[in-house]
Amino acid sequence: MDKETARRKIHDLSELIRQHDHNYYVLAQPTISDYDYDQLVKELEKLEQEHPDLVSPDSPTQRVGKDLIKNFEQITHRYPMLSLANTYNEGELLDFDRRNREGLAADEKIEYMVEYKIDGVSISLTYENGQLTKGATRGDGVVGDDVTANVRTIKSIPLTLPKDLIKKYGLNSFEVRGELYMEVKEFRELNERRLEAGEKTFANPRNFTAGTIKTQDPKIVAQRPLQIFVYYLLAENENLSSQSENLRILKELGFRVNPASKLCSSIEAVKTYCGELEEARENLPYEIDGAVIKVNSVRQQKILGNVAKSPRWAVAYKFKAKQAETLLKSITWQVGRTGAITPVAELEPVFLAGSTISRATLHNMDEIKRLHIKEGKMVVIEKGGDVIPKVVKVVNADDDYASPPAECPVCQSKVFNPDDEVAIYCENLECPAQVKGRIIHFAAKGAMDIEGMGESLVEQLVDNGFLHTYADIYDLKEKREALLELERLGEKKVDNLLKAIEDSKNQPFSRVLFALGIRNVGANMAKKLASHFKTLDAIVSATKEEIESVYEVGETISLSLKNFLDDEKHQPVIVRLRKAGLQFHDDVTEAKDNFFKNNNFVLTGSLNSYQREEAGREIELLGGHTMASVGKKTNYVIAGESAGSKLDKAKKLGIPVLTEEEFLEKLQEAKKNG
Repeated sequence: MDKETARRKIHDLSELIRQHDHNYYVLAQPTISDYDYDQLVKELEKLEQEHPDLVSPDSPTQRVGKDLIKNFEQITHRYPMLSLANTYNEGELLDFDRRNREGLAADEKIEYMVEYKIDGVSISLTYENGQLTKGATRGDGVVGDDVTANVRTIKSIPLTLPKDLIKKYGLNSFEVRGELYMEVKEFRELNERRLEAGEKTFANPRNFTAGTIKTQDPKIVAQRPLQIFVYYLLAENENLSSQSENLRILKELGFRVNPASKLCSSIEAVKTYCGELEEARENLPYEIDGAVIKVNSVRQQKILGNVAKSPRWAVAYKFKAKQAETLLKSITWQVGRTGAITPVAELEPVFLAGSTISRATLHNMDEIKRLHIKEGKMVVIEKGGDVIPKVVKVVNADDDYASPPAECPVCQSKVFNPDDEVAIYCENLECPAQVKGRIIHFAAKGAMDIEGMGESLVEQLVDNGFLHTYADIYDLKEKREALLELERLGEKKVDNLLKAIEDSKNQPFSRVLFALGIRNVGANMAKKLASHFKTLDAIVSATKEEIESVYEVGETISLSLKNFLDDEKHQPVIVRLRKAGLQFHDDVTEAKDNFFKNNNFVLTGSLNSYQREEAGREIELLGGHTMASVGKKTNYVIAGESAGSKLDKAKKLGIPVLTEEEFLEKLQEAKKNG
């Protein structure tokens, strides 16, 4: 076959295979048998092998890359991927409609598009001249991970689009937003196969999807039946006038659009249709957790704009959590890293909202007493926020309920119940469960992020005497040969672990502070404290009052910090971590002189441009300090919408008050001069 004939044949085969992919994966209307489809693919592969110079990047044979993805590069979204505010009842829907009307001219008519809120993973797809060029996860809404190689393997996502339609709609460069998911039937069958093979099952379709799209091997992604529904079109094109029209265009271009989307002429029609969608929920082949309501007009969307990280013109209407009835077989008492002993319900397995549930949280003894929970009873469970299973009711409850343990279920030490808390605690700091919990927390993503040091490995290392505190992690390099003797730890795995441990020494001070596992000091609070004090030594030497001067830090957090850092058991561990080379200081450069530097600010009310936490971070980066309450040391109060008692107190004390506009002007000026 001459080259020109081969070129035409490859082109025709590629187009034919793309059409069959569209029929099967997008329209769910196959027009060819699997065997005949495979023969077409094999014919194309043979031609491309004979003429490798004729293979194009968008060929159906090139969906799956051959190389592993070592690290996912970061992509800054051209348009931020905003999150949606939630509504839970008809009253909140009416408030959403009222706010929209107040934001538009009095004679404006508002239409709404109502769509299913698919319980999956958000994805952004970028197309240039009809070719898929980028696929990115949502990330923090501004920056996401480049997962293009994995996205290309999903056959319901077109790699190339019809040129005539691209020209017709003026879409040379545009972005599509969608939701990746896995159908419930496929998920259940997958878990059944894994059970038969003696493998660990996946928790739910959403987690499975999230893990799959971040898998480092595109060949594995290609083998997993991920699907997509697209729901938004973004382009610098004034002719894109409405959400309903954009969905029609997306469908015409070959994208998979959910057929349940509906245009409603009023908020009353929205309420009615949301009710219909909720009723149909049980019969859907995929998981949803509500509906999304969007102002249909793109012009009106632009007028209404965004607030903080959410659009004003769209909301999620969350459906009621799904429930199921099952037997409570027993209650297990788990010991966490702080020593808190938490009850967990061991259930007769039952399928609920996309996954098989065999355990559910019981929270604490107060909840057990309130619901009269006892082993051997039939209970009603639901997924809180459609994520965390919990027991919400006992069927035919009586006055009896389960008793708490008299001793720690792990180390048999005494338990105690602080006067101001509901939880009960194991008093033994050397309790193996606490030791494991503290080390797991220390190594986790978001803390020291030591890849490979998960729960099972930590348990193995503690049980075999390698780890007693998290400081011992940094001595493991001296025990390489001994590690190689443990089960499931080969040479490559050990070397990767030791490298990850060494790399963790570069984590910033805020991560280290969070990793220490101080009660009430979460990741965000650790960032605030690190930004304010700059070093651990400064926190150690700070007074209770100085700690509580940090924005959103109260007595509970200050006491937790002082108790932890003053404890003689913790001090030697911190000394060892310092010697290992961990970062106990913030490398943020000293801010130049500006309006904010060395001044104390209190934020009150709602800001349109920032969430209060973000505004506080901006102030702290410029050398200022944020405070939780108005007092004599407060230099300025920044008052947003609906500011309350803090504003009143500032006026009473004669403290200067800045509006949001004045704050933004000062901020811009400080950044410009800095």
